[in-house]
Amino acid sequence: MHTRRIGNVEVSAIGLGAMPMSIEGRPDEARSLATIHAALDAGVTLIDTADAYHRDASEVGHNEALIAKALASHDRGEDVLVATKGGHLRPGDGSWTLDGSPQYLKDACEASLRRLGVEAIGLYQFHRPDPGVPYAESVGAVRDLLDEGKIRMAGISNANPDQIRQANDILGGRLVSVQNQFSPAFRSSEPELRLCDELSIAFLPWSPLGGISRAGELGSAYAPFARVAEAHRVSPQRVCLAWMLAKSPVVVPIPGASRPETILDSLAAGDLVLTAEELAELDAV
Repeated sequence: MHTRRIGNVEVSAIGLGAMPMSIEGRPDEARSLATIHAALDAGVTLIDTADAYHRDASEVGHNEALIAKALASHDRGEDVLVATKGGHLRPGDGSWTLDGSPQYLKDACEASLRRLGVEAIGLYQFHRPDPGVPYAESVGAVRDLLDEGKIRMAGISNANPDQIRQANDILGGRLVSVQNQFSPAFRSSEPELRLCDELSIAFLPWSPLGGISRAGELGSAYAPFARVAEAHRVSPQRVCLAWMLAKSPVVVPIPGASRPETILDSLAAGDLVLTAEELAELDAV
């Protein structure tokens, strides 16, 4: 398994995005556990989750609890960096809301600690800016959690370049990751990726294959990815992740999965070497 770094921690170059195992259309628990265990068996040491990855209002933290169960039942569970997030909420009607208030974030972190069954969260990320709360106050709460030892590393998600710089300043240069949407269909986070490369901050693309409902359509929607995939006799999804890895050593994709075969195909992207001409063709999409 190829590796990259988040802060001072070495992780698998491709992580597991666990959200599909807890929201609408999720599989049964047995298949979810099998998916996580397959990832661990293959060398994954990064799993991404959030307290808001659940379906019903009564099951906040469903995904965190699922991951904790999977890790506790695997002999490599202690080797995994679990990255979770707070500040995004799901009332249970399918909508998403925000609460970036310092007290909420601190309470959410405490709840995540209990569900994950750890003394300190490996990587805690402010999930999404809340227009009703000054960004500095939200990030300040994450800084407090870091100073108190509740979390070992701090990250942010869905941030623009100015927010990345501001967060890093508030955290005293201790910002280790930025998790933004990035895929062939969503390229507007290129400036954030370049800034992370400049600052040596890990960039974690979420929905790197285009999202749960569209990942299977990647090849049909973007012909260059299909052509390169055919040339290498691999899936367009594997090509997509290899393309992302080639962009910068700070990129650590976290493709979602809810089946063992899906995450195993994604992980094989680390071994796929694309030519400069192929990368240029994919960049031009």
